[in-house]
Amino acid sequence: MRIEKLIALVLITLSLSACKSDKANEEEIQIAAIEQIKEQKEFGFNLNDYTVKRDTIKQGDSFGEILERNRIGYPKIFQIAEKTKDSFDIRKLQAGKPYTLLCSKDSLQEPKCFIYQPNKEEYVVINFQDSIHAYTEKKPITYVERTASGVIPQGSGISLVLEEKGLSQQLAFKMADEIYAWTIDFNRLQPGDRFKVIYTDKYIDDSVYVGVDNIKAAYFEHNKEPIYAFQFETDSINGIIDYFNDEAKNLRRAFLKSPLKFGRLSSRYNLKRRIAHYGYRVKAHRGTDFAAPNGTPIMATANGTVTKSSYTRGNGKYVKIRHNATYETQYLHMSTRKVKVGDFVKQGDIIGLVGNTGSSAGNHVCYRFWKNGIQVDPFKQKLPEAKPISETLKAKFLDYKVAVKLQLDAVSFDEGIITEPNLETEITPEIQ
Repeated sequence: MRIEKLIALVLITLSLSACKSDKANEEEIQIAAIEQIKEQKEFGFNLNDYTVKRDTIKQGDSFGEILERNRIGYPKIFQIAEKTKDSFDIRKLQAGKPYTLLCSKDSLQEPKCFIYQPNKEEYVVINFQDSIHAYTEKKPITYVERTASGVIPQGSGISLVLEEKGLSQQLAFKMADEIYAWTIDFNRLQPGDRFKVIYTDKYIDDSVYVGVDNIKAAYFEHNKEPIYAFQFETDSINGIIDYFNDEAKNLRRAFLKSPLKFGRLSSRYNLKRRIAHYGYRVKAHRGTDFAAPNGTPIMATANGTVTKSSYTRGNGKYVKIRHNATYETQYLHMSTRKVKVGDFVKQGDIIGLVGNTGSSAGNHVCYRFWKNGIQVDPFKQKLPEAKPISETLKAKFLDYKVAVKLQLDAVSFDEGIITEPNLETEITPEIQ
């Protein structure tokens, strides 16, 4: 009898334990479900409250056609367009860009909100579920500071070194074209050349990597000659940022070598050139042509003020910039102009897009360069250095770079890279 009671007691205990375990599992499932619901937030909306439809703008699509396909009548579409026209022009929808429709969760799935993403960072909300209104917002951005280094081996270049380390090729471009363009020829690096860099990676929504934001400081040892580069803001009003070496000397020249980041030099300045477009007659070509696909961004090669942004039969859409009393530049055959007369532009700012307008035989930008009112070959000019740092700012720079130099010097040449963002060490970089 005692044994039977003991067995019964054990069974009851096991049953109670199983019930508790089941209950605990149920609670864990409920908590996980609640957490999952909380995670369904985007664009400031709880997506669990809607039927979510995602798509991209197709060629020929319009705002009205998209809503009409989703059972919104044209009277309502017209009302939405009228009430939001001061906040967003619905005619600016671009093919290939993503959009999201938030629809009711019933069987009708009636659209309540249209969200358009013109780029990775911004989104436009056209909300018509209660009152009709539109606004533009930016997704949360996280900046993570990192360090990287490398040594150039025999028969290799910086791009391969970065690729082997799983690093962004943007680092190579920024070092080659933005920092050391006038001091190091990256096509002629030597085995044993080495580099260290402190830079900032950029993430959207804490997870989507969108590239290198900027380089805070760099060290490049070329042919055993060390060259430091420290980023420093010299004009807070116009937002001008330059790179200076260890002795506060500007590493940049006043002009970029090319108005395109990615383009091919297709025709040089030539006063005796025969041009097919004019029947192979000798016609002086006072510009330098850079071929690139339609829509490629065109950069201002130096700081200056836009003096012309217009169209002529020969130039097509073009922009002209005065840089100082000596130098002017002009950019021809654009598909789109991005600046207007009177705008101040900084070196590297996008002023237009490559096109084929005017007297042009293909997609390219004709880059023209004036010195003292005369068109000259930019590649044969001894271009000036960028504006030197003022004595007041020089003292501030020398103080600022002490700590940054110590941070850079502490990076070893065999240091690896963190491939995932460490959000505990996220920063918003500030330039002193």
